[in-house]
Amino acid sequence: MEEIIKSIILGIVQGLTEFLPVSSSGHLELMKAIQGNDFNAKESMMMTVVLHFATALSTVVIFRKDLVQIFKGLFKFKNNDEFHFSAKIVLSMIPAAIVGVVWDEQIETFFEGKILLVGFMLLVTGGLLFLADKAKKTDKKVSFVHSVIIGISQAIAILPGISRSGATISTSVLLGIDREKAARFSFLMVVPLIFGKIAKDLLSDKLITESVNWSALSLGFIAAFFTGLVACTWMIQLVKRSKLTYFAIYCLVVGAVAIIWSFAG
Repeated sequence: MEEIIKSIILGIVQGLTEFLPVSSSGHLELMKAIQGNDFNAKESMMMTVVLHFATALSTVVIFRKDLVQIFKGLFKFKNNDEFHFSAKIVLSMIPAAIVGVVWDEQIETFFEGKILLVGFMLLVTGGLLFLADKAKKTDKKVSFVHSVIIGISQAIAILPGISRSGATISTSVLLGIDREKAARFSFLMVVPLIFGKIAKDLLSDKLITESVNWSALSLGFIAAFFTGLVACTWMIQLVKRSKLTYFAIYCLVVGAVAIIWSFAG
C-alpha cells in the first residue's frame, strides 16, 4: 500500500509539473528522495519514463486535432504551412533523439537520486526563465532555424532539473517567438520522442524488471494522465498571461533548497 501511495504522489507531481516550466524530471527525483529513494537506477528510470508517457498521452488527448494536422501535413508533401509546421516538429526532435540514442546509458545514471545535480540544474532553469521574461514580446512564428535551436535546448533538458518546457519556451521567447506559439510548439515536439523512447526501451527489454510493482506503476500512470489533462488545459494561457519570473523564483528557491539538502545529507 505504501508503494502505491508513493507512486500516486509521483504521478500527481509529474502531471502538474510536466506542463509548468519547473522540470518534472527534477521534481520526480526530489520527490523520490523525500520518499526515501528506495528505487534502484533501473526502477527509477522506468518510473520516470512511464510517468512521462502518461503526460505525453494527456498531451495527445488535448492536442489531438493539432497532431492529426501534423501527420496530414507531413504525408501530403505539399509546399504549404501545414507541411512546413510538420517538418519543423520533426526537425526539432532530431537533437534529443541523437542524444538519447548515443548517450542512453549515461543518461540513466542521472536518475539515481543525484539531488545536487538537480539543484544546480534548477538554478539554470531559473536563470533561463528570468532572461526570457526580459525579452521583448513579438509575434514571430517558429522558423526552420528556430526549430533546430529549440531542439538543442530540448536535448539539454534531458538532464533532471532542466525544465524541458522551460528550456524550450524560454529559448523560443528569446528568439522572439510569440509565447502562445512557443508553448504549443514545445508541447507538440515532445510527444513523438516520448513514444519513441517507450518503444525503444520495450524492444530492448530495458523497462522490464522483476522487482516492479505493476499495480503501483499503473496507478501512478493514471494519476499522471488525469492530472496532466487538467494541467495541460490551462498551461498555455498561464504562460501567455503570467510572468515567467514567478516560475524562475520558484526554480531558484527549490534549487537552492535541493543543494543545501544535498550537502546537509
